[in-house]
Amino acid sequence: MNAKSIVKENGLLILGLGALALIRPIMKMTGVMELIGQAFGSILTTVLISLAWLAIVLAKRVSSPVTVLVGAGLCYAALAIVLSGIASPLIDGKLQGPLTNPLAIVSVLAINAIWGLIVGGIAKALSRQR
Repeated sequence: MNAKSIVKENGLLILGLGALALIRPIMKMTGVMELIGQAFGSILTTVLISLAWLAIVLAKRVSSPVTVLVGAGLCYAALAIVLSGIASPLIDGKLQGPLTNPLAIVSVLAINAIWGLIVGGIAKALSRQR
């Protein structure tokens, strides 16, 4: 099965997993992350989202968890960029974030694709052990 057909077959799952990860920037925008502590909160949230992604793809017995989770990482990145573009002018009065720097857009996409690749690799290894 090629990546295009995997994404087509799992599109809603990829979108849902990407949207789930929006909890992280929403916590930051609402100040919740500062209550927890920025560094600790970011790491904890990333770990919890990763565990949720892992549990979901394992429970659904996704045939290509790497492709699905790379897609989820890219979906999250795109959603986060859009959210930042909408929210930053409302919160700060001016556009901030990746939309102000094309290299930042590439960086956000790459980092989150790598995140999905790592979690997907773990899911693939765990699904083989079943």
